[in-house]
Amino acid sequence: MQHGLTERERQILEAVIRTYVETAEPAGSRTVARRFDLGVSPATVRNAMSDLEAKGFLYHPHTSAGRIPTDQAYRYYVDALMSPIRLTAAEQRRLRKELREDDTVGPLDRLLVRALKVLGLITGELGIAMAPRLDTVVLEKVELVRVTSGKILLVLTLKNGVIRTVYVDVPVAAPAETIAAVTMILNERLAGHSLREIRDSLAERLRDAGGDDQSKELINIFLQSAGDLLTPQELSVGKVILGPASILANQPEFAESEGLRSLLELTEQRDLLQSVLDARPRDGAATITIGSEHVHPQLNPFTLVTSEYHIGRMSGLLGVMGPTRMPYEKVAAIVEYTSLLMSELGTSDESADN
Repeated sequence: MQHGLTERERQILEAVIRTYVETAEPAGSRTVARRFDLGVSPATVRNAMSDLEAKGFLYHPHTSAGRIPTDQAYRYYVDALMSPIRLTAAEQRRLRKELREDDTVGPLDRLLVRALKVLGLITGELGIAMAPRLDTVVLEKVELVRVTSGKILLVLTLKNGVIRTVYVDVPVAAPAETIAAVTMILNERLAGHSLREIRDSLAERLRDAGGDDQSKELINIFLQSAGDLLTPQELSVGKVILGPASILANQPEFAESEGLRSLLELTEQRDLLQSVLDARPRDGAATITIGSEHVHPQLNPFTLVTSEYHIGRMSGLLGVMGPTRMPYEKVAAIVEYTSLLMSELGTSDESADN
């Protein structure tokens, strides 16, 4: 026995789950016995299903003689029964081709939006992602540009091609040589470090910068403006990004208006989804959270499958959300491979942009 189940119970539980995932109908003993070569009679299957129900792995809808897997059953399946699979070469080529298609937004935005569309198309689930956070991005250079005698434009160019700017007022016109000297100091002391590192140690890095009075005054202005300049902003499409929710309308779980309404309401709760994604593990492998395992009851009807991707020193999450009745092996493999492609193509686009 493993995890309190006999080998026969394990086989029958797997058969019930596979049947229900494929048909969306409660699995009966005759159907299971007919579809799977278990070497036992329908009566034996029925008795084992009753035992599995008593142990919390199946439940029995009152309108059907068949059984439906519980969240506990799906968790057992993911942890103890399913075997990781590798996408075929044709499937990998299809994903790569779809992600390479052009779109109308910038490189990272394009990849994220496109990836969610592709995930929805291939898995039949709702694509969901968290955009990269910019506080881990490395600063490439600082520029100070005089706009008028009393105004200077501070420009930060980041490793991923993003440019941050802020206008600052200066009490007196700084000569060109002072602006050039301060620009050199800022680049010597700040370039090559992440925004987070700079923000946490900015005063210390610039404490003994030296220079004449005008240079010191300009550096102090930079210090006062640093909060606006160094606070990360998200990608233009937003922190939490969703694919087309209409893809889930084809799932039997959302055929009824009530189920579809709850889904649409959830997609509008971006703060909730952000908190959920913020708390996800980031260890490379696909993370699967099933039904009642979610902290927030609004997500109880759903399974969430996510994997981390990397764009240079930035990272984000990519995955799908759908009903707990899900082909877990296939979905996990697609999410993991898409995240790998995001890392590969995003880093490639970043290099091309810079």
